[in-house]
Amino acid sequence: MIFQKIFDWKTYIFTALAVISFSNFMAVLFGQTIPNVVLDFFKVAGEYVVLGAVFVFALAWLLKAKPHNRPKQYSVVVFDVYGKKSQIDGLRTEFKTHDVAWSFMKQYKKSYPLYNFALVSDLPKSDKPTIFRYI
Repeated sequence: MIFQKIFDWKTYIFTALAVISFSNFMAVLFGQTIPNVVLDFFKVAGEYVVLGAVFVFALAWLLKAKPHNRPKQYSVVVFDVYGKKSQIDGLRTEFKTHDVAWSFMKQYKKSYPLYNFALVSDLPKSDKPTIFRYI
């Protein structure tokens, strides 16, 4: 009888069911629930990091991209072989656009190879004329 009480089959069944249930609970908890919660958190956190980076970039771009004050008048300055300003009669030296002035400078360089030419303009915040191109 004592032997029968100690080794009661009901106790083993309840113990086995408890162990199996607990191990199943732990397997689901650590195998699915916790990893899914952590992965979902990092997925959403990653989306917010990317979205935040896009907004920071856009804000920096908007603050940096201010309108440029382009000069309204360009001049071509002629220099002789010694580096001193000189004058060549018949040359157009005042232009309204950079591209036209640059085109004329290239043509002048072909026509007068012993002279150098500088494309300059007066900028509002500068005391001296600013050289844009020099050939």
